[in-house]
Amino acid sequence: MNTPAYLKKGDSIAIVAPARKIEREIINSAKELIEAEGYNVIIGDNLFGDCNQYSGTIEERVHDMQIMLDNKDVSAIFCARGGYGTIQLLQDLNWNKFIKNPKWIVGYSDISVLHCFINRNLGVQTLHATMPVNFQKALPETLNSLFNILSGKNISYYIPRKALNINGYASGELIGGNLSILYSLNGTPAFPDLKNKILFIEDLDEYLYHIDRMMMNLDYSGVFSDINGLVVGGMNDMNDNTIPFGMTAEQIIFNIIKKYKIPVCFGFDAGHIEPNLALTFGKKVKLSVSDKGTEVCYE
Repeated sequence: MNTPAYLKKGDSIAIVAPARKIEREIINSAKELIEAEGYNVIIGDNLFGDCNQYSGTIEERVHDMQIMLDNKDVSAIFCARGGYGTIQLLQDLNWNKFIKNPKWIVGYSDISVLHCFINRNLGVQTLHATMPVNFQKALPETLNSLFNILSGKNISYYIPRKALNINGYASGELIGGNLSILYSLNGTPAFPDLKNKILFIEDLDEYLYHIDRMMMNLDYSGVFSDINGLVVGGMNDMNDNTIPFGMTAEQIIFNIIKKYKIPVCFGFDAGHIEPNLALTFGKKVKLSVSDKGTEVCYE
């Protein structure tokens, strides 16, 4: 995978909103924080647009993303927030200049659409990390992990042992994102090639039977027979029916994945949680799960 250039003080970071709309006050605060880190901030023309749930029409959101993809002076693009809508842009974006001058695409949740598409089709590393909508409430370790990776510092993570972990060792490129997004992309040109990869998944505010349905879809599609290992992030604020499903989200995942005898880490601090540790997608990692805990180290 091609690695975008790491950032130096004075480089420019763009903020765009490819999905849900966002308040000006939130962006102003995020802009101050980014500038305090030593970077210049460029705001998308339609960042504060308002079209129902979205930050603008599809055309307006495509315009903002395309301008920043093409701008050779932009070193990273921070997606303001998730929600829904990023997939609406894919068929209208031109990636030719981005491929010649790759830059960091940063975000999570609905931004998993971009991570997966870029990984599958363009071969460029991206950054699964917190977004401006979260900056005000983000823990220091969340923000530190974001800016440390952007500046080229080597990152490794240790996660305490979780009861459902499956011990083992594996290596491979890390890719994935929001489980609902992965499920929705399955069968499209944006779904990543997971052969010999380490898959990361997380989700929020889903019904437990939806978690089972999505996991069964990926299982039946052969996804889990391809991967070398699985890292499960936050699976929080789940919903249940009047008649309980009978398992937690983590138990649902465990029951489906256990037959593959690959290392599995539960409770990784990434996703719709704090801390939300930054992960470089498209970069090779070593995943070691043991009775002592889990280590995720980039090679």
